[in-house]
Amino acid sequence: METLTLGLVILAVILVSAVVDRFIPKVSLPLIQIAMGSIVTIAVQSRIPIGLEPNIFLVLFIAPLIFHEAREIDKTMLWRNHRPALAYAIGLVLVSMVTIGLSVHALIPAIGLATAFALGAALGPTDAIAVSALGHDANIPPRQQSILMGESLLNDASGVVAFQFALAVAVGGAFVPSDAVLGFVLDFVGGVAVGVLVGLIANLVITKVRDLGLENTTFHVLFEIFIPFIAYIVGDTVGISAIICLVACGITMSYTPRSLGPSIARMNIVSSSVWKALSFTLNGAVFVLLGTQLPNFLFKGFTEQLPITNTELILYILLVSLVMYGTRFIWAMVAEQLDDRKREEAWGWPKKLRSAAITTFSGAKGAITLAVMLTIPAWLSEGGGMVRFPNRDLLIFIAAGVILISIVLATFVAPLLAPKPRSEHADQDAREGVEHPIQIMREVIQELTARQTAANQQAVAEVIRRYNNRIARTQSAGDVKGESDTELRTKALQWEQDYVWSLIDKGEVPLIEGYQFINRSAKIANSTKRFSDRMTSKLTFLRRMVLAARTSYLRARTHLPGPHVHDSADISREIQVKALRYAVERIQEEMSRADHDDTYNAETYGGLLVEYQTALRSLTTPATTITAFVNRENSVEEVLRLGLAIEMEKIQTAYEEKRIKLAEARRMRQNVMLMQLDLENQL
Repeated sequence: METLTLGLVILAVILVSAVVDRFIPKVSLPLIQIAMGSIVTIAVQSRIPIGLEPNIFLVLFIAPLIFHEAREIDKTMLWRNHRPALAYAIGLVLVSMVTIGLSVHALIPAIGLATAFALGAALGPTDAIAVSALGHDANIPPRQQSILMGESLLNDASGVVAFQFALAVAVGGAFVPSDAVLGFVLDFVGGVAVGVLVGLIANLVITKVRDLGLENTTFHVLFEIFIPFIAYIVGDTVGISAIICLVACGITMSYTPRSLGPSIARMNIVSSSVWKALSFTLNGAVFVLLGTQLPNFLFKGFTEQLPITNTELILYILLVSLVMYGTRFIWAMVAEQLDDRKREEAWGWPKKLRSAAITTFSGAKGAITLAVMLTIPAWLSEGGGMVRFPNRDLLIFIAAGVILISIVLATFVAPLLAPKPRSEHADQDAREGVEHPIQIMREVIQELTARQTAANQQAVAEVIRRYNNRIARTQSAGDVKGESDTELRTKALQWEQDYVWSLIDKGEVPLIEGYQFINRSAKIANSTKRFSDRMTSKLTFLRRMVLAARTSYLRARTHLPGPHVHDSADISREIQVKALRYAVERIQEEMSRADHDDTYNAETYGGLLVEYQTALRSLTTPATTITAFVNRENSVEEVLRLGLAIEMEKIQTAYEEKRIKLAEARRMRQNVMLMQLDLENQL
C-alpha cells in the first residue's frame, strides 16, 4: 500500500509540475520536478518511506526512455558526427574520471584514490533525458545537438565500466589495465551486437505478425513498450552493457519496414501518442525521484566517519563541479580547434569559445549518475566481519550536488549562450500559426450556420459551441486576446427592445407586459455596458447566464397559483419567445451577409447565437426524455463529423489560395484527422 501511495504521489507531482511549468517558463521542467520531489520527501518522509533501488530504477524508468530517445534520434546526423560523439563518450569520460578523481583525493585525502576515481567515472556520463529536455529551451545548433545526444546515449557504457573497475579496486581488488580495456571493448561491442540482434528479431516478429493479417493496434503498441525491457534484461543477463544494448536496439528498430495503409497509419498515430504520454510521465518520475533523494543526504554532517561541516561540503561540491566543467571545456575547445580544419570557413576565437561553452554547459548530469553511485555497497566484508563502506553517503551527496548544479547551469546558462531566435519574422510566423487555424474554424462556424435547419438546429448549436471553445483555447495557448462581444450583445438587446416596441405599436402585445420586458432588457444592456471595461472571467460567465436565468424565471412563473399571475406569465413568455426568435433571425442575417464589415468575427456571432437558441429552446421545448437525449447526441456526432469534413476542405482551400504554407496545412490536417479518429473511436 505504501508503494502504491508513493506512486500516486509521484504521478500527482508530475501533473502539478506540468501546470507550474506554464507559470515559470524561464525555469526548465526537470528543475521544477527536482524541487517538487525534494518538497515531497520533506513533507511525507515520516509517513511514506522513499527509497531508490538502483537496478529497478534503471529497468523501469531509464530503459524505456533511452530506447525511445534512440528511436527518435536523427540517425543521419548521428552517423555524420559519430567520431566526435565517440570521442566525447569515451575519451572525455576517461579524462574526467582521472581529473575529478585526483582532485577529490587531493581535497579529501580520507577518500581513497580508487574511490575518488569511481566518483569521477560516475560523473563522466551526461544524461540523455536532461539533454533532450534542454533542447526545447536553448537554440543548440543541429550538429552540437547531435553530438550531445550521441554522447549521452553512448557514454553510459564507458562510465559504468570505468566505475565498476575503480570500485573493484576500492573494495580490495587489483587494477589490471589489459583487463579493463578488454572489459570495456566486450561491453561496448557486445552491447551493440546484442542490441542489433534483439532489434532485428523484434522487427522480424512485427513483420511476420503483419503477414498473418494481425493489424491490431493494441498488440503492436504494447509490443513496442515491451521491447526495451527485454533488451535491457537480455543485455544484463549476457553480461554486457545493457544501456548500449538498448541504444543499438532502438536505432535498429527505427528502421522497421514502413507499410502503407489505414491500419498502419492508425497504429503509428496511436503509438506516437502513447510514447509521448509515457515519455513525459517517465521523464517526470525520473526527476521527481532524483529530487526525493537529495534531502536523504542533506545536512547529515557526515561526522560518523569524517568530520565535515556543511560549508565545507558545499565548497567541495562547487570545486568538483569546477573541475568537471573545466575538463569538459578544455576538451570542447580542442575538439573545436580540430574541427576548424574541416570547415569551409575558419571560425574566430570568439565563435569557438561560445561553441565550446554551449557544449560544456549543455552536458547535464542526471539519473544515470545517481543510480550508479547508489550501487556502492553500504557494507564490506573485512576480517570476518562487516564494516561500512568508507564515506559512502558523502560520495553520493557530492554526486547529487554536482547533478543539481549541472541541471541548474544547463537551465539558465545554456539558453543565454544559445537563445531561441525571436526575430520579427519568427514572431509573425508564431502569430500566423495561431491566427490561421482560428480563421479556418471561424469559416467552419459560418458554414455550419448557413446549413442550419429546424431539424438540426440544436445539434448545430452544440457543435458551434465546441468550435468556440476550441477557438478560445487556441487564443489562450497563443496568447491572443479575444474580441469583446459587449457591443454585439448590446445591439442584440436593442433589437429585442425595438421589435417589442413595434409589437406594442401594432397592438399585438399588451402594453404593461411589453413595457416590463423592455425595461428588463434595458437594465441588462446598461449593466453590460457598465462592466465592459472591467469585466472579469467570473462576471463574463454571470453575464452570459442572465439570459438563461430570465427564461427560467418565466417558466417558473407559469406554475405559481392564481389566474392573473398565470396569464401574465404566459403573455410575458410569449413576448420573450417572439423577441428571441427575432434576435436569432437578425444574428443569422448578420452572419450570412457577404458584404458585412467584419466588425465581429464568427465565434462572436456564433457564441451569441448559441445562447439565444438555447434560451429559446428552454421556453418552447418540453422536458427532454432519454430517447430524445440519445437522438440529440447522435445528431451532434453527425454535425460534428460534417464540421470536421468542412474544416478539412477549408484547410485545403486556404493552402491552394496560398493563405497558409504547406507545413502549416499539414499540421492542421493532422489535427483534424486525429479528431476524426477520436470521434470514430467513440462510436
